Amino acid sequence: MEAMATIHCCCSAAASLDSRFHYKLSPPTGKSTPQPLFLLHPSAAVLTRRDISLSAIVSTSSFFIFSFLLSPPPAKPAPPEFTELPNSGGVKALDLRVGSGDVPAIGDQVSIHYYGRLAAKQGWRFDSTYDHKDATGEPTPFVFTFGSGKVISGIESAVMSMKVGGVRRVIIPPSQGYQNTSQEPLPPNFFDRQRLFTTIFNPTRLANGEGSTLGILIFDIELVSLKQGQEVLP
Repeated sequence: MEAMATIHCCCSAAASLDSRFHYKLSPPTGKSTPQPLFLLHPSAAVLTRRDISLSAIVSTSSFFIFSFLLSPPPAKPAPPEFTELPNSGGVKALDLRVGSGDVPAIGDQVSIHYYGRLAAKQGWRFDSTYDHKDATGEPTPFVFTFGSGKVISGIESAVMSMKVGGVRRVIIPPSQGYQNTSQEPLPPNFFDRQRLFTTIFNPTRLANGEGSTLGILIFDIELVSLKQGQEVLP
């Protein structure tokens, strides 16, 4: 009888453990076999489906994140390029702003603002009309008669196809730049003029074959206004 009582107590304890940890006794062997939780508690099935949904969301998000990180960066737009102006003798231009006004005609009084730089001096700025001030302190534009031949050819070629309000950067080769020391535009400062022309017309460097580079000019030109001219040009 004591043996039977001991067996009964052990079976009760095992049943209690089975109830606590969700295990069932296997009838044939008497060994405990773990059962899936969703078969024992309906609430566990809800949690499992939720976990699966969260796992799917995380996996999808990871896929898109890695796809974004591994995808090549968008191509950068190509930088603008200079184009050679027709019948200009090699003047190259880049429009920084396209104007909306009139185009110069032969004999017109042309008003421009400019920055002039010399390539042979690491882009040294030898002149700027924005530094030329009137009595009120306002910048004074440079005025010339279009087609008169008093200014360097490169500037006339540059403004020929510009519209009022436009801004254009031009690279002027020596053949279209200063051919003598009287061509306009001229820096008003004596020392700037001297430095400009002693570089362009340096006899030693010209003799060494540097003539194709010494006189390269870079101008940023703004076409400010036009006035129909009355001057009769030859």
